[in-house]
Amino acid sequence: MLRQALLALSASNRARDLIMANPLTRDVVQRFVAGEAADDALAVTRRLLDDGLLVSIDFLGEDTIEPEHATAVTEEYVRLLGELSAAGLSGGGRAEVSVKPTAVGLGLAEHGEKTATENIARIATAARNAGTTVTVDMEDHTRVDATLRVVTELRADFPDLGCVIQSYLRRSADDCASLAMAGSRVRLCKGAYQAPEGVGLAVKAEVDQSYARCLRVLMDGPGYPMLATHDPRLIAIAASKAQLNGRSADSFEYQLLYGIRPAEQSRLAAGGAQVRVYLPYGDDWYGYLVRRLAERPANLVFFLRALASRR
Repeated sequence: MLRQALLALSASNRARDLIMANPLTRDVVQRFVAGEAADDALAVTRRLLDDGLLVSIDFLGEDTIEPEHATAVTEEYVRLLGELSAAGLSGGGRAEVSVKPTAVGLGLAEHGEKTATENIARIATAARNAGTTVTVDMEDHTRVDATLRVVTELRADFPDLGCVIQSYLRRSADDCASLAMAGSRVRLCKGAYQAPEGVGLAVKAEVDQSYARCLRVLMDGPGYPMLATHDPRLIAIAASKAQLNGRSADSFEYQLLYGIRPAEQSRLAAGGAQVRVYLPYGDDWYGYLVRRLAERPANLVFFLRALASRR
């Protein structure tokens, strides 16, 4: 029930305006978002890399309805990648970027899929020039097929293009099976969107079970799994599966959100695992934050405690 309420809140413009206008909330958000500008993201990225972590940077925003906005988001990513390269932060994929398809045009009324494909190709070209990669984020269930078509088309020219599968969808184990091929970079997360009955899994235990099934499919395959979870049980399953399959530490990675369980991030990295921190920046942080709270109830407790400590 809490998850459903938070997901509904993420779509409320009234709640968004009230929360984003609260200076106290904005102060706390800085624990989870690098800042509003690319310079903020670069500063945090440098610190995380110095700590032995990898980074995937997300310029916040989605559901673009104007072609000009989609172009502006694309240009922001191209500039960001140029700055990462100039600062020596992107080589070898140490710092990459994550891109939401609707932020670069997928949801446009006309030629949305074509526009998103062209814009992600521009970003992927800039990433290649910077010595790094791009991961295409997954959004709500209505975008899955279009997003996978975009990824499939672009992988002909950019075989290291990553994609995301969300375990809250019933179809995800089959999607993982089709994507678990040599060289395929797949981020597995639980997902934080609503889906109708029969399409999505509403019960947390079922979402977790689906994640474990998807994890096993990816870890059994020859691709490069990117396991995005803070759940200690799922992290333990991944470690056991890697050991059983004889996977080297550089053949997969864990991914955790910036500001969430930083001690666990350090612990995993100190143990020799590859750990990538998902680092968002930008002023459109509301939807991102509320969906992260819905994804894991412990995040809500952490956020409320942080908020109380600022009073």
